[in-house]
Amino acid sequence: MIEEGKLFLGGSRNPDDSFNNPEYLELKFGNRHGLITGATGTGKTVTLQILAESFSNAGVPVFCSDIKGDLSGIAAAGEEKDFLLKRAEQIQFSDYEFAASPVIFLDLYGEKGHRVRSTVAEMGPLLLARLMNATEAQEGVLNIAFKIADEGGMALLDLKDLQALLNYMGEHAGEISTRYGFVSKASVGSLQRALLVLEQQGAEYFFGEPALDIRDLMRTTQDGRGMISVLAADKLMNNPRLYATFLLWLLSELFEELPEIGDPDKPRLVFFFDEAHLLFDEAPKVLIERVEQVVRLIRSKGVGVYFVTQNPLDVPEAVLAQLGNRVQHALRAYTPREQKAVKTAADTFRTNPAFDTQEAITALGTGEALVSTLEGKGAPSMVERTLIRPPSSRIGPLTDAERRDIINRSPIAGQYDRDIDRESAYEILMERAEKAAKAEAAQREEEERETESAAGRWSLPGFGDEPAGKPAGKRTSTRQRETVVEAAMKSAARSVASSLGRAIVRGILGSLKR
Repeated sequence: MIEEGKLFLGGSRNPDDSFNNPEYLELKFGNRHGLITGATGTGKTVTLQILAESFSNAGVPVFCSDIKGDLSGIAAAGEEKDFLLKRAEQIQFSDYEFAASPVIFLDLYGEKGHRVRSTVAEMGPLLLARLMNATEAQEGVLNIAFKIADEGGMALLDLKDLQALLNYMGEHAGEISTRYGFVSKASVGSLQRALLVLEQQGAEYFFGEPALDIRDLMRTTQDGRGMISVLAADKLMNNPRLYATFLLWLLSELFEELPEIGDPDKPRLVFFFDEAHLLFDEAPKVLIERVEQVVRLIRSKGVGVYFVTQNPLDVPEAVLAQLGNRVQHALRAYTPREQKAVKTAADTFRTNPAFDTQEAITALGTGEALVSTLEGKGAPSMVERTLIRPPSSRIGPLTDAERRDIINRSPIAGQYDRDIDRESAYEILMERAEKAAKAEAAQREEEERETESAAGRWSLPGFGDEPAGKPAGKRTSTRQRETVVEAAMKSAARSVASSLGRAIVRGILGSLKR
């Protein structure tokens, strides 16, 4: 049943309603991307699980997110249950056995896996603007902020770095506008408020160091199996924008860092993007274009991307056209939009004359799917109604003790679990502000000394604003007034012998009595 260079997906239906025709996904086409769709409860998560297992057994590392917590069972061997054995018998899966897959658990919050972070600089202004729901004008301010940081040698690592830089930009908006283009204090203020919201939503856990090294997502075991990196996303889903932005950042990092290798015999990494609709909801055109570019070009770097979502309409048509391997679970067709989704899904398959594809989509049972994969020279196979094979690993979540044991034995244990806070934009800007404050204070002290010295040289007892006998150094007159007084004193000294000179002196100093 299991063939070299192929992943066994299940058995397709015969005219006599048996399911003994094996359906495969050829490993060499694993980097041509894919789509897993279907309504809630139709078996999408189990399909993701058996694909992850199969890629791992073939030596391909896998990244996937665990939305509800039940995918964690992939790290434990399955248990013999009647419905699993019956499914294996139905599709004549004679090689079926129970086994655990090698797993690394990740978690942005560090609670159910190793901490995973990015720096603000690695995220970049485009994804950061998406995360902050920034307007076009605010995105422009972010671009200027990154430019200032680059030119000033200021690392942007965490949220306090960006906050400090925005404070600086608000205080120096005039001079920055002259050099880089208009920066409004209103836009800066809006971004600062958005940062506070992100911090309250837990984004502060994501930004910082040590940042995730993508090579840790591409590990294999000593026996040649690919490690499966499982991101705990049940808590992260409380902030769906952060979830989608993080996965897109990760995909972009793979795209930027990995070298071109053409079409390998098997993928270097397979990336499952669960709840994919969150990536495209209200996304600006420039971001969708970026996703399309990454998906189109990343296959030549040996990375396969598989979108998992309920409705094929959740994925833009430009992206949908690049997904060659399709697994379609049942869809409902009660509303006009659902009927449109069914038709869209049916139209993306190569027709099978044995059945009506559109009708079959609404009649599929749990664990049953329409399957079409690339074959031959890369053409899609004719769609087949397929009973998906049972997983070898556990269906359902691990216990807390089991998860903790796997985390402690992980090959990256201790690597990301401790925060690093090196000098960055925050410290540099705080140091500059402190130096500027000291310089300003020193200048004020110098001016005060000069004022006191001048007032002391020309003070005459009984004259001026202060009572006689009061130290001249405690006068409170301005520097401008002191200069006038000095000139008057000099004039008075030259003519002190004449009564007219005395009158002038008294008049200037406010002591002339009429």
